[in-house]
Amino acid sequence: MPQHASTQPLDVFEAGADHEQVVFAQDPASGLRAIVAIHSTALGPALGGTRFFPYASTGAALADVLDLSRGMSYKAALAGLDLGGGKAVIVGDPATLRSEALFRAYGRFVQSLGGRYWTACDVGTYSPDMDDIARDCDYVTGRTTAHGGAGDSSVLTAYGVFQGMRAAAQVAWGAPTLEGRTVGVAGVGKVGHHLVSRLVADGARVVVTDVSDAAVARVLAEHPGVSAVASTDELVTGDLDVYAPCAMGGALTDEVVAGLRARIVCGAANNQLAHPGVEKLLEEHGVLYAPDYCVNAGGLVQVADERDPSGFNLERAEQRATGIFDTTLGVFEVAAADGVTPAEAADRLAERRMRDVGRLRGLWVA
Repeated sequence: MPQHASTQPLDVFEAGADHEQVVFAQDPASGLRAIVAIHSTALGPALGGTRFFPYASTGAALADVLDLSRGMSYKAALAGLDLGGGKAVIVGDPATLRSEALFRAYGRFVQSLGGRYWTACDVGTYSPDMDDIARDCDYVTGRTTAHGGAGDSSVLTAYGVFQGMRAAAQVAWGAPTLEGRTVGVAGVGKVGHHLVSRLVADGARVVVTDVSDAAVARVLAEHPGVSAVASTDELVTGDLDVYAPCAMGGALTDEVVAGLRARIVCGAANNQLAHPGVEKLLEEHGVLYAPDYCVNAGGLVQVADERDPSGFNLERAEQRATGIFDTTLGVFEVAAADGVTPAEAADRLAERRMRDVGRLRGLWVA
């Protein structure tokens, strides 16, 4: 999947040349500054979370939202959903800017797009925020269960990553389990926290790290057998069987791959490859990479289920997320058959569906 990793100022039309629409919005009264990027609606309306983050510049925010929205198109296509790819970012520190007024202003902005983009939670936003957005917007998923929503989408995101990790274990070691394996989880916030619980229940030895001491302390309190290290650098160079990047993107750099001792990389973070070509370095180093947008699609499956006319059904959503195991195995099988990396195989499968099914739909207009 193409990515833009440059830190240079971006030309909107050049950087987003493969996107259908990029829209900027601001509301000075509430402090809202937001960007929505719609990559593709070939398979249906674009669905993707809203990230609330203190970007260093508008260019950095734009680069991130373009990469993230592109990833959502591939994620939805590979998961077999009738959805396109979109993403939004709110620029600023959620610790100081979060307010009902800001989210309602943002909701009016999303409403103005007429259903071409549906929002949900992401880094820095939570289900109660979606409830505020929904007071002025019809195109919201990931709402609280009290309002008929799916609640925290990190639950099935972690479940899907666990299924993808089981599939990778099947290929690497011949059995779909992490029992007795050492798994390093970088980032134990919303998703990583749930993933640790899954791994512990499966009998894995788990080592964690996070920039938040509180997040690490919570995991250690809940799981006394889990250990922690001070940094991601210490984690990735440790004696791991599996490395699970579950924080921000760009985690897999040339330097990380060179020092990595794990046999498998499988985590929840989006856009893990720091630049094109890292996927080949992983293969050269004997590391089996489970493509991020393949294994972390469980959250998208969860919030997408809210759009069902019958309302959200967790059992149905979980059953669909269980399919990530077979999808991941399918990616590995195509990679082996075609002589390409798993990342390239996932792209081929996603692009084929967007091309074959998308031609039947064209541009989505609600």
